Amino acid sequence: MRSHFHRTAAAAGALAAVALMVTAPQALAAGPRDVTADVLADRDVTLSGDTVVTVPAGTTTYDGVFRGEGTLTVRGGGTLILTKDSDFTLPESRQRQSVRTPGGNHPYVTTTRPDPPAITVERGATLQYGNGGTTGLIGHFPYNTPAFRLNQDNIRVDGTLRLSLKSAYNLGTVSGSGLVTQPRFLWGTWDLTSGPFSGVVDNGTQANAGRPEYATALPNMRKVLNQGTWTVDTPLGQTVTQRMDFYQREYGSDINVQSRPGGKVVLTGQYSWSNQGGDTDPSLSDPALNWTPAAKNVNKRGTNIKGANVQWGDGTTSRIFMPGTAETVYINLLAARSRSRLTFDYNGPVTLGAPIGGGRFHDTLSAPGAGDIVIKGTRGNDVTFAAVQYYDGSTTVEKGAVLRLGSGKPGGDGGLYTGGGLYKVVNNGSLVLDNTAKPLTLPRISGSGSLTQAGRATTTLTGGAVTYTGTTTVRKGTLALRGGATLAHSRGIRLTSSAARLDPGTAGLRIVSSLTGKGTVKGAVTNDGVVAGGLTVLGGYTQSAKGELVLGAAPLKVTGPVRLAGVLDFSAVGTAPARRITLLNNKGTSKIKGAFKGLKEGTRLKLADTTYRITYRGGDGNDVVLTAVSATASPGVRSAATPKAAAAAPHAAGEVAEGLGWWPYILALGLLGGLVVPPTVRRRSRRPRGGRHAAH
Repeated sequence: MRSHFHRTAAAAGALAAVALMVTAPQALAAGPRDVTADVLADRDVTLSGDTVVTVPAGTTTYDGVFRGEGTLTVRGGGTLILTKDSDFTLPESRQRQSVRTPGGNHPYVTTTRPDPPAITVERGATLQYGNGGTTGLIGHFPYNTPAFRLNQDNIRVDGTLRLSLKSAYNLGTVSGSGLVTQPRFLWGTWDLTSGPFSGVVDNGTQANAGRPEYATALPNMRKVLNQGTWTVDTPLGQTVTQRMDFYQREYGSDINVQSRPGGKVVLTGQYSWSNQGGDTDPSLSDPALNWTPAAKNVNKRGTNIKGANVQWGDGTTSRIFMPGTAETVYINLLAARSRSRLTFDYNGPVTLGAPIGGGRFHDTLSAPGAGDIVIKGTRGNDVTFAAVQYYDGSTTVEKGAVLRLGSGKPGGDGGLYTGGGLYKVVNNGSLVLDNTAKPLTLPRISGSGSLTQAGRATTTLTGGAVTYTGTTTVRKGTLALRGGATLAHSRGIRLTSSAARLDPGTAGLRIVSSLTGKGTVKGAVTNDGVVAGGLTVLGGYTQSAKGELVLGAAPLKVTGPVRLAGVLDFSAVGTAPARRITLLNNKGTSKIKGAFKGLKEGTRLKLADTTYRITYRGGDGNDVVLTAVSATASPGVRSAATPKAAAAAPHAAGEVAEGLGWWPYILALGLLGGLVVPPTVRRRSRRPRGGRHAAH
């Protein structure tokens, strides 16, 4: 039996042990396991938690594999090359991502709440998958995804990940801000799914940034150095938007775009040449170099739109996706499952300097393009085609947008391919024709928008399908009408400068709306609407009973026969008209036939405070002239409408007073004589108070 002393001592010892446990600092949690030695010795590694490899300077080739559960972090200053496939997973407690496959008969994969990275490449380190063969990938593939294998092992790249594989592969969700690079000419295919990666991708061979089986969202990706083929596709009815800039450093790269029915691809960045910045930060020293051929065509880039619905821009930028000319870029609009469609959606001026064709790669003009073009009605969207296009399809200019054919500068002439059966222009915005040398010929123009001839080169509208209803403006050069084309549907015609020419051909020009300005019509004019003075008509001028001639600052000049009817409008005469006003300067030799309504030869009318007489035999004998007459010469002329009254009723010809003869003057003199007879004479003429009727 133990003594009381022994029991007391034992109790005291136990209390001391408890106190020591309470007061002693707790042991630190174990850090990640370092397997550098195993990797350097080519030993297989079984993960049982967080694991790190510190790669020494230079290149380390690892012929072992990683397996188990945990994470792998690669750090250090060297390159680690994996030659065999490795398969491990995150601990189950860290797995959270949900993978679904909606779409019914057209399934596609969606991933929500992605797992944290299973692999991390720290800044300064390089991890290389493969060594030019088909193995060397880290991945776990538990999902039965259609057409591709979705990798569960997500990866974070803050250093460099090099993909030296000839096989098809997926990296799961990629994050980080480093560089993912793929050597050229390996012909491996990277199925690039969505992720928050904000670094740079150097695509040396092939990357699928979207497929019918998945939509790729890369909202933070900074740049793509495209030295191979970057392919974008969409699932049925899905939209894929890619906002990064693309660069090319070597000849032979392209961007292929495809989409399924109801799908759409939106590209908001720019595809440019790169001559600086290396792989990690490609850039161009001078944007003008995109428009100038470089040695060995190293700056020639291309895009092939294959039966896809593609949009350049999203209404928030004015940097065109493909800057360059036919010598530096190519654009192919192709039909696959359906015809293609390309929409321009910018918020400022952009210039397309290359033709859109339908050939094979660089040989873009070997066949017409098979698709349609839309200029979206975004505020400020002003697109110039500074090259002649070669697509067989419609061109739609939405309300509020501008399409310019030609830049107005030498070498920047544009145009549309009109030889195909699907050509047409639907203009609900503004169509501006601004070539300097190359003539334009445009049939089949409809819509509610305006058309402006602004360049020195002649534009010819042809055929009976020119039906647009907006205003027609000629600022410079010649707008010609041939083959039955008219401007009968246009709400108004303006020739805004003396350099403006409108050539209606032998058919002449019939005005049913209005014709204004100070340019020249090279042909006969029939006025069933409104024509303003100041124009020159190189031909005859016929004004019908429905027509109206508006007095302007300068006369209407006509070189051919003149036949007049209808209204003469004085509302623009002003408050101090000249003493002599030429309304129509007839440069021809024939006499004027007819007269304006209510204004036959010699009719007097009052403008402001001046009375005029109209003649159709003025000037050199056949001009229409108003000449002021003295106030005493016609004191009985009724006052004509003032300009203010005429403005209130702009189609009124003004009040007129015709010759009244001499009887008003005789009557006035008789009345005046009665007033000046002396009173005595009036008294003598009174009858005496007496006489036969005095008694009454």
